[in-house]
Amino acid sequence: MSTPPRVGLLGPGLMGAPMASHISRAGHPTTVWARRREAAAALAGDGITVADTPAALAAASDVIVAMLPDLPHLEALTAGPDGLWAGVAGPVVLVVSSTVSPAGVRAFAARAAQETDGRVRVIDAPVSGGEAKAIDGTLSIMVGGPDADVADAWDVLSACGSPTHLGPLGAGAVAKACNQLIVGAEVAALAEASLLARDAGIDLAILFDVLDRGLASSRVLEQKRDKLTSADYTVSGPAKFMAKDLRFALEAAHASETAMPLTEFLRGQYEGLNAAGLGDLDIAVMQRYIDDHQ
Repeated sequence: MSTPPRVGLLGPGLMGAPMASHISRAGHPTTVWARRREAAAALAGDGITVADTPAALAAASDVIVAMLPDLPHLEALTAGPDGLWAGVAGPVVLVVSSTVSPAGVRAFAARAAQETDGRVRVIDAPVSGGEAKAIDGTLSIMVGGPDADVADAWDVLSACGSPTHLGPLGAGAVAKACNQLIVGAEVAALAEASLLARDAGIDLAILFDVLDRGLASSRVLEQKRDKLTSADYTVSGPAKFMAKDLRFALEAAHASETAMPLTEFLRGQYEGLNAAGLGDLDIAVMQRYIDDHQ
């Protein structure tokens, strides 16, 4: 695209709101829509406008970024006179930045092309780094899709962090599944380690200082250590989504006949956490779940 593409962002929440601001500051006319209008209205001004409907957002966009929990939330916005497809006139690249099923995003892309006579081209570009990286504009962005479609959205994604094109449609979702497996395992391991150290009378702040200087150092430790030390589970990344993310990893593993015993175990842990009513808290609440169920 010779001029900066117009961008629409669906879902300006903890991650989407700072992403919209970065996209706007990069020179892209930006429109946002949220089911809770006040969430979108908070961004109005400084190059960002608020759409009344998904259709209005689509009409004002060359690239649409969907920062929604899962594909069903996006699919629910596509049909009807106020839906996305009603507003699509010319070619649009729809960037699915949620953590979704690799097979699901490919099926969604096929339906989108069929229902819009090819006007909507889907790529997947899930992000990692949490709220802090979204605010800093330094997200890791895992991209899958055809070269030309990815190229049309590249500058938009680059405004939010560092995109990497990993392969065809669905490759980004597989990479994000790998990411979530590692994050989920690290959080669970840190939670168990914190309980072991606590029961041995070791100061957790000192323990995490020691771990941070050794091989166990990680971004997960850096972001979650204070929550684990103080048992503060104020949400920055809800725990409830991890069970879904690990299910997607297992679906991809089944398709490729890859053994993933650790992922099977972790999914059970996070499903148990959700069943215990802890899913709306930060993922560090795994500490409480393990403590309560030992």
